[in-house]
Amino acid sequence: MCSGWKEEIDSARLEDGDLLLQFVEFGPHPVHHVPTYHFRMVHRQTAEELGGINLRVSSIPHIELYAGHIGYTVSPAHRGHRYAARSVLLLAPIARQLHLDALWITCDPENAGSRRSAELAGAAFIEIVDVPGNCIIHQSGHKRKRRYRLDFRASNS
Repeated sequence: MCSGWKEEIDSARLEDGDLLLQFVEFGPHPVHHVPTYHFRMVHRQTAEELGGINLRVSSIPHIELYAGHIGYTVSPAHRGHRYAARSVLLLAPIARQLHLDALWITCDPENAGSRRSAELAGAAFIEIVDVPGNCIIHQSGHKRKRRYRLDFRASNS
């Protein structure tokens, strides 16, 4: 389902104003061990790297509850331009084509920037969950996660 689709990624569809998502690679996520598409967030005019985003193509409980389908980071110098939220919206059609019904986005409760990015992308806050002690996420210091759901049936993206 996933690996054959990587050849069909059309970079023209992965841009929004000054933001361009460049496909980097497809493979198992190094921590969560699920099929993952990795992209760079790049400024279209300057080619400067702004951050990164990945799409984890699995709906196992670990992904939906704690890790999320989406992981993003924006370089501190480029924050405030909604690059993470815009990138999520650019990846939503790909997620739909890969038969995901919705995207789960998680973040630490105190991470205001990630919370805002999920909300700007149109994801609805669902709950805060405790991460089990035997989970790699908990073991790396993240004991709780806010869960957001971007439901494609309720979204215009």
